[in-house]
Amino acid sequence: MTTFSLVPPGAPARPAGVFTRRDGLVDSLLVAGTGSACVLMLVMLGVVLLDIVVGGGRRLSWEFLTAAPTHGMTAGGIFPAIVGTALLTFLMTFAAVPAGVATAVYLTEYAPSNSPLARGVRVAIANLAGVPSIVFGLFGIGFFVTTLGGAIDSVLFGGELTFAQPSLIWAALTLSLLTLPVVVVATEEALRSVPQSLRDASLALGATRLETITRIVLPEAMGGILTGAILAVSRGAGEVAPIMFTGAAYFLPRLPSHLNDSFMNLGYHVYVLATQSPDVEKTKPILYGTALVLLLLTFLLNLVAVIMRSRSRGKVKPAQF
Repeated sequence: MTTFSLVPPGAPARPAGVFTRRDGLVDSLLVAGTGSACVLMLVMLGVVLLDIVVGGGRRLSWEFLTAAPTHGMTAGGIFPAIVGTALLTFLMTFAAVPAGVATAVYLTEYAPSNSPLARGVRVAIANLAGVPSIVFGLFGIGFFVTTLGGAIDSVLFGGELTFAQPSLIWAALTLSLLTLPVVVVATEEALRSVPQSLRDASLALGATRLETITRIVLPEAMGGILTGAILAVSRGAGEVAPIMFTGAAYFLPRLPSHLNDSFMNLGYHVYVLATQSPDVEKTKPILYGTALVLLLLTFLLNLVAVIMRSRSRGKVKPAQF
């Protein structure tokens, strides 16, 4: 067997645990460089947060949170955008989380290690995670709105334009595809962290594989599953590109009442105010206030994820068969 050594031939071997002055200098430079990068990142984040909090805090009020926009979005509040974001997030979660958890359960618990189908699904998930969000928007309008919506209108509504238009349901399904890889990967890692001995003990006691998964594995992995779900929701709540084509409205001072209605969204509201406002000075306070509300919503979702994970970790009820 051929061995390789990093020590040049003829050079004296360095005793274990002995470091030279050069090693200490390199370590100091590495610590200084990484520490400076960390401090720079924190400073930049602090500047952005301070700017949003100072600018948005002046606008934030109960009336701003509960009123509809008026005068071409130069006055009023953001209540329709808050409701639209909440409905969109709920529908996206309802579509993405069950599908993602089911996919992860199949890959972890049922699929053989050498299964071509499992390898294909993992490759598809990895590629799906790398697709730009604007591509999801184009796919949504091409598949959901035009193809699927047009088919529904032809079969159920006699060709009348009902679902073949940008709406809440199509935007939610598009975002569910965007966040699906996050749910699948987080759930798969949580399931893999469950000790195999728990599965073996459950099967030895006479439980079926389905009972083992539903009563032992999933409760044990619930902390990681909930964390992945909430993080996916946090990402979907701030996405703008996928919903620009599939349902978000520029100015809609009313609440959506049906799945095929258009809606306002906090992220898209920020984009519109920043790029298409007829009066920048009048809309700047509303822009900062909307950005602050969206930021607080994202932080709240991440806080919920941390609390759920800490409370569910290690709290598995004994299974009863």
